[in-house]
Amino acid sequence: MYQNILVINTMHIGDLMLVTPALRTLRTNYPEAHIALLTDKPLGDLVRCNKNIDECILIDKHGKDKGFLALLRFIRKIRSRHFDLVINFHRNERASAIAAFSGGKRIVGYSQPGFKRFFDKVMPNRAMADTPKELVEHQVTCHLEVLREAAGCTKIDDRGLEMWLPPEEEEKAANIWQQEFSPDAKVIAFNIGASWLTKRWLDTYFAECADRFIREGYDVAFFGGPTDVPIVEKCLAKMQEKDSPQVHVFTGKVSLIILAGLLRRCCLFLTTDSGPMHVGVAMNVPIVTMFGASPVPTFYPYDGKDVLIKTPEKCHPCGIHECPRTGKENMACMKNIPVDVVMKYAGELLTAYHAEPACKLPAHPGDYKCRVIAL
Repeated sequence: MYQNILVINTMHIGDLMLVTPALRTLRTNYPEAHIALLTDKPLGDLVRCNKNIDECILIDKHGKDKGFLALLRFIRKIRSRHFDLVINFHRNERASAIAAFSGGKRIVGYSQPGFKRFFDKVMPNRAMADTPKELVEHQVTCHLEVLREAAGCTKIDDRGLEMWLPPEEEEKAANIWQQEFSPDAKVIAFNIGASWLTKRWLDTYFAECADRFIREGYDVAFFGGPTDVPIVEKCLAKMQEKDSPQVHVFTGKVSLIILAGLLRRCCLFLTTDSGPMHVGVAMNVPIVTMFGASPVPTFYPYDGKDVLIKTPEKCHPCGIHECPRTGKENMACMKNIPVDVVMKYAGELLTAYHAEPACKLPAHPGDYKCRVIAL
């Protein structure tokens, strides 16, 4: 039916990971089609080895493709490709404009209001904050619904979040691991940063968890990008075991693809709601995550073995980047998730999976709803 398909998702790390079940479903339904994925240039390495696409088109939205005229030039290139199906999986203006003016024979998916008339079928993204509570769905479910209702997909092939590493990057990750860790090390990964302040658990709490894991014999590895370096430094300063050889800091030092290669060798991932959390899901590492401002039903870690902890604050989920409450109520959604509770569920996962590295754990397709602990 469709021979030349364009999928658009130009946003963040997590958004890109959450598109991967849709890519597999497209490939299952259109095995002979050429499937191209349009994404942000810095994220290309995360998907360039995805076995369900034929091509990764990169937009340099903070560089040469930035600005109105540059966007027009980019859209002209897309039009020259003559796609017969264009699917937009992000509801912002840039992605909506690219889809609307792509020249695709059929254009479907999410759209800003101003571009809807150029779409053949606009679908609601029920993972967004403006969705009534009784209608909300996980982002993966929303994407698959677009394929079912608007793209002619009769078979949903959902095997969870997926990511493949380029062989040369996997080799780099293996070498880094060998240099940093002893052969019998049991490593717990920490990702303490997040794009919103309201998604960050307290660094003092992370520090206490790290100290306790070290005393139990585990190594701890801190991850994150360059912007997370000051946060990790503050956390390390509050650790009693900060000078231990069991502490390893990769924050700001490795690429996203190397991060994935290291995560698949860890036995547990303690993380905020963030892009690396979804990379961890794709790498099959058991996860304990703390949710504050984030809506739980729509962006929880898409894996049944994982644990999400939240508090019953009346304002949850606020979707606000900085907490407007003051005094003791400021960031109460995060302050009121105790270290003991996090350690309890971390211990349960370590026991259940024998502290084995994620790469040795079996996949469990179909089991994607994580365990939610409401305190």
